[in-house]
Amino acid sequence: MGIVNVTPDSFSDGGKFFSADAALQHALKLVEDGADILDIGGESTRPGSEAVPLQQEIDRISPVIEAIRAEIDVPISIDTMKAEVMRAAVNAGAGLINDVNALRSENALQTAAELDVPVCLMHMQGTPQTMQSEPHYDDVVTEVEHFLLERVAECEKAGIKAEKIMLDPGFGFGKRARHNLRLMKHLSRLTALPYPVLVGVSRKSIIGDMLKVSVDERLAGSLSLASIAVWQGAKLIRTHDVKETAQAVKLSHHVKQVADFD
Repeated sequence: MGIVNVTPDSFSDGGKFFSADAALQHALKLVEDGADILDIGGESTRPGSEAVPLQQEIDRISPVIEAIRAEIDVPISIDTMKAEVMRAAVNAGAGLINDVNALRSENALQTAAELDVPVCLMHMQGTPQTMQSEPHYDDVVTEVEHFLLERVAECEKAGIKAEKIMLDPGFGFGKRARHNLRLMKHLSRLTALPYPVLVGVSRKSIIGDMLKVSVDERLAGSLSLASIAVWQGAKLIRTHDVKETAQAVKLSHHVKQVADFD
């Protein structure tokens, strides 16, 4: 999953692809590099980020989705918490809702059910504005698992079919470095569930915390974590660096699938 941030303030590439034309060119390059799906976001969810007004978010993402859809036939995901943005994005051509708030915002669950597209439910403790202030867990793996299964149950109750649900443990969302490391170490607990798991660790603070490197020096760490995630059963990797990540994922698959006997 290639990331297209149509925002001026995302933690890694804020402002680089803010215009519709720049976002389109970036999206086309990501597909050329091997992206199977594009994730379009019009509101930054980095720690401490401010909420974007509804119409502004729609105005950011709709022309980008329409432009991509007109140029290339690739699945498009909308990264949003807002029901109205979900509807506008799907009307523009998106086919997946990727919600860091797991469809808990007002009307989000009902809207997703009505739109009848696949959804990705992410775990987040707190909000983007507060999530990194004092995150606490007694058992982060168990708590994330329970939260996601509760949201799955709510989705199914609302009419979203199980085969249209994906899960995301939410690396970096309301979690300290030790929480992220523990989640990655035990990711197989989540991939053992009957729902595909998406992992997004590209350029995140866990890499900076462990390796003491800036955002623009986190490629090696991103690839390492992506490979560990794939080895444990993750089905989709969300990344800024598609070409390199696609190669790492491909090698991980080759090692995992090679026969033990000639």
